[in-house]
Amino acid sequence: MAALQLSGFDWQMQANKYAHHTDKYYINELTTRRGQPFYLKLSFNRPIASGERLTFTASTGPNPSESARTKAVIPLSTGSSGGSWSAVLSSNNSDGSVTVAISSPANAPIGRYTLSIQIASEGGSTSTTLGTWVLLFNPWLQADGVFMMNNAEREEYVEEDAGVIFVGSANRISMVGWNYGQYEEDILNISLIILDRSLNFRRDPVTDVARRNDPKYVGRVLSGMINGNDDNGVLSGNWSGDYTGGKDPRNWNGSVEILKEWKKNRFQPVRFGQCWVFAGTLNTVLRCLGIPSRVITNFNSAHDTDRNLTIDVYYDALGNPLDRGSDSIWNFHVWNEAWFVRIDLDSQYNGWQVLDATPQERSQGVFQCGPASVIAVRQGDVNLDFDMPFVFSEVNADQITWIINSDNSKKQTSSKTSSVGRFISTKAVGSNSRMDVTDKYKYAEGSKEEREVFKKALQKLKPSSGAFGSTAAGPENAEVKPPSISGKFKVNGTLEVGKEVNVSLQLKNLSDDWKTVSVNMTAWTIVYNGTLVHEVWKDSITASLDPQEEMEYPLKLTYAQYENFLTADNMIRITAVCQVTDEAEVVVERDVILDNPAITLELLDQARVKTPVNVQVLFANPLDEPVNNCVLTVEGSGLMRGNLKIKVPSLRPKERSNFKFEITPLRSGTKQLLIDFSCSKFPAIKAFLSVDVTE
Repeated sequence: MAALQLSGFDWQMQANKYAHHTDKYYINELTTRRGQPFYLKLSFNRPIASGERLTFTASTGPNPSESARTKAVIPLSTGSSGGSWSAVLSSNNSDGSVTVAISSPANAPIGRYTLSIQIASEGGSTSTTLGTWVLLFNPWLQADGVFMMNNAEREEYVEEDAGVIFVGSANRISMVGWNYGQYEEDILNISLIILDRSLNFRRDPVTDVARRNDPKYVGRVLSGMINGNDDNGVLSGNWSGDYTGGKDPRNWNGSVEILKEWKKNRFQPVRFGQCWVFAGTLNTVLRCLGIPSRVITNFNSAHDTDRNLTIDVYYDALGNPLDRGSDSIWNFHVWNEAWFVRIDLDSQYNGWQVLDATPQERSQGVFQCGPASVIAVRQGDVNLDFDMPFVFSEVNADQITWIINSDNSKKQTSSKTSSVGRFISTKAVGSNSRMDVTDKYKYAEGSKEEREVFKKALQKLKPSSGAFGSTAAGPENAEVKPPSISGKFKVNGTLEVGKEVNVSLQLKNLSDDWKTVSVNMTAWTIVYNGTLVHEVWKDSITASLDPQEEMEYPLKLTYAQYENFLTADNMIRITAVCQVTDEAEVVVERDVILDNPAITLELLDQARVKTPVNVQVLFANPLDEPVNNCVLTVEGSGLMRGNLKIKVPSLRPKERSNFKFEITPLRSGTKQLLIDFSCSKFPAIKAFLSVDVTE
């Protein structure tokens, strides 16, 4: 009898990908999910005789071993051995071929595996490598730590490849579209390369690959690798307002271009990212590997560098905000939540976990953050892993305002307990509505529970300080007398780039005495995280107020004053320091956000798979001057391969223009088309459109 030889092999790509929910990945390699069988067809030169044994070997990473669970030797059997690797004969076909079902454990390391087969008979044995396949996390499987029961949520948080991210400020929330594009060509491959270029892999590849069975470990490694700070990771952060030598972070439409550029540039960090760019990119990689994830925006987000749960904010007596101390409050900050079981903690902490790839503070020597259980944040359990004090303070810190006098002495003017951590937002399941998740992070502001949790957290962080942290007794922290006046800024009319900004300062005398108030005011253009860019206006007034009198002082900024100093954030910080003789100053502050001119997107026909369709873009230059260097960037997973860059002719003052471009949709369903229009006067005007593509 001739020796048994393998004459043909079929990964049965289509059926397996469909069964494993990986049919959307644009990859020529079989992609499966752990804990679930996939079926291979093997053809031989003759039927298998009794006494001939088939054994499969699956291995991943360098120096794979059975002890590290990165290698499995799997004899062909007739029944499965639940929970471990198995190869089960599923059918003996009439043409001499056999179908074999291969299953991995629900906690196998994820990654690229090599599969080989060994044929053993009395005459010896032969071994053949069948090829490689990719194993991912499995949110459809109850035994997997990333299991998500709700079908609509799983569709949103694993399968959805586009979304919206909330930005702006607490009094003006807006959104930008983002193309996650986890199925696009090479994105799965790049996601695996990210793991292989991490510091952990470089130090100890064998242990690193073995630990990829744990979503907690993979999430933490990715939070460090999406920023380029320690490890030549994906993105380089820049909050200076000057993005020479890279791309303004506001110009990105999604993660695909960023990930591809990182690979193309031989893994040098892509320039530049800010928080939503880091979060959008981390979201792509998490979903790509099968970990359910979503993007979260926290308005008035605290960056507490000294773990005392208070943020100190400084001004000089002239009304200038000061870059002093390392604490800050960002207008908004964006991070991710990933969904998985915390085997290292009590089961009550399972579910959503904060991961933050924006490089803010080192954790275990590396710029990485999380996973921090959202439930633990709400309960003030800041002693648990990972980075809990930092995340807790982002949503809970108290804000203390100080005035620095000319002799460098400082005095406290106010303390606020409810200004940080507002309107914590994420995209709703199945729509672009804003879902508020603030109550998942903390009890209602001002409630008894909220203050109790704050005290509990403070006690865990500083057992020696009692429950008062930095407001412990001391001359600087003496009780502040309530002020006799109050003030606020009111916006009048619309706020648009190119137009005058009209605001009025409203002052009120709260006392029964006559008061004289001297007011120093400034306006600075800023980056969204509070970085000061340039002073654009200042003024001083003295006002006399009768008992209980209210007065309004109008102020205006002309376009000429701010046009050369506005960043793509379109943010101006207006401050007034109000001084009544022998009383503590009152600081009034307002960040205003100016609207870009509208740009509209319109589909000129029904979108069909593989049929070109025209898209029209309408834009009017609102300025009394021309705009030059206009570029339109277009992106949309499932609607086009890669992205389009279109140079648009300069626009004369007040000119209206429309331009067209063509896309050829690749997949049916609802897809998102995103554009970014940038020119000399408007660095980043965004728009997106939902497109229903039919077969």
